[in-house]
Formats: sequence, C-alpha cells, structure tokens
Amino acid sequence: MDAAPVSNNVPPITAEIVLRAYAAGMFPMAEDADDPSLFWVEPKRRGIIPLDDFHISRRLARTIRSGRFSIATDTDFYGVIDGCAAARPGNERTWINSRIREIYGDLFNIGQCHTVEVYESGHLVGGLYGVTLGAAFFGESMFHTARDASKVALAHLVALLKTNGYTLLDTQFLTDHLSQFGAIEISRRSYLKHLDAALQKIARWPASPHTGVEAVALLHPPIISTKP
Repeated sequence: MDAAPVSNNVPPITAEIVLRAYAAGMFPMAEDADDPSLFWVEPKRRGIIPLDDFHISRRLARTIRSGRFSIATDTDFYGVIDGCAAARPGNERTWINSRIREIYGDLFNIGQCHTVEVYESGHLVGGLYGVTLGAAFFGESMFHTARDASKVALAHLVALLKTNGYTLLDTQFLTDHLSQFGAIEISRRSYLKHLDAALQKIARWPASPHTGVEAVALLHPPIISTKP
C-alpha cells in the first residue's frame, strides 16, 4: 500500500474526528476484521475519478438502461457494509472491523455517509458507500454478488454527483478496476488542492436516484470504452 500510516493507538476515534480527518486528507483503516484498532492513512498518491471523464462500456450502458437492476439510496446501510466486508474469492480478509461499522454507521445516522444500492428481484446484489463533505464524496468500498452490480452502482453514483453539485470523487487508491472508468492517480499536494476547492462548495445528496436511462444520458462522455 503506497500510504503513510499517520498514527496508531490514538484516543477513541469518533464520527466527528473522522470528518475532520477527511477534511485534512486522511481516513481510518484497520488491518483486518479481527483487529479492533484503527490507524490513519494519508496516501502519497491519491486515486480520484474526474467526474467529466467517467466512462462506461456500451455493454454496461445497455445493462443500466435495461431495467434489470433497481437502484436505491440510503435504505440499507448495514446491508451494504456487510456486503463490502464479506470474503471474496481470492481475498478472505477485510479491513472493515467492528469499529469501522460503528463509526460509519454513526456517520450514516447524521447524514454524512451514504449508500447506492443495487437490487435484482428485490434482493440486494451490489452497492457502495462513502462519506460526503462539502462537494466531495469519499468512496469507501463497494461490492457485488451479481455480475455488473458494483459497476452499475458506480455509474449511478457518478450521475448523482454530477447533477447535485459535487466536484470531487475520491477513490483513495487507484486500481485496475477503477482505471477502466477513468480513474487517475494524483499527488498528495494536488489532491489537497482539489479537496480544499470541494470543501468550499455546497452539494446536496439527492433524495432518490435516477432511472437507468437518465443515468446513462447524464454521463459525459457516456460511452467511450469498448471493454466489458
């Protein structure tokens, strides 16, 4: 992990402290689910998705428009975080421990943490959660149990952010998975400039998501990738 742990064994971390940390460019993590402690991370290189450069494949656009999945926001926070914490093939460990669940649950309860949920036949099959401050959305984790469900959640998230005043989508780290959508890596110094600008603005998390057709139409450019 290209990151600098800032401190460990600090006094109890609260939701308020976490918000202050985000505003300073840091976020908490745990080594794994069985470790009750947390540590602060401030990556030397930060992953972000420039909202106007987000793109999806033609196949994914068809899936989003098809109505196969239904989308909701902020209706099942613990279902989403449980999905994000679940073991995956080839990755049996998770950094989401009991303190992470508690802190982000508190943030959800005060309206600073939000979810995008993806349902198929009434069952939660994918989603993501993250923290909002000013016009910044700090993505924490996402999951899927049905093909494309997390990709659909991400596309709907970007559509929501673009139409509600958000200017920064922080992904913490750059991954191959995120790079296919236009994610890039920037220096800590550059990230802090983007963050400071976003914190000076006001954005409002929407009460309801877009339809699939609306979401695809709102993405700019909507489709430039031929990858699956």
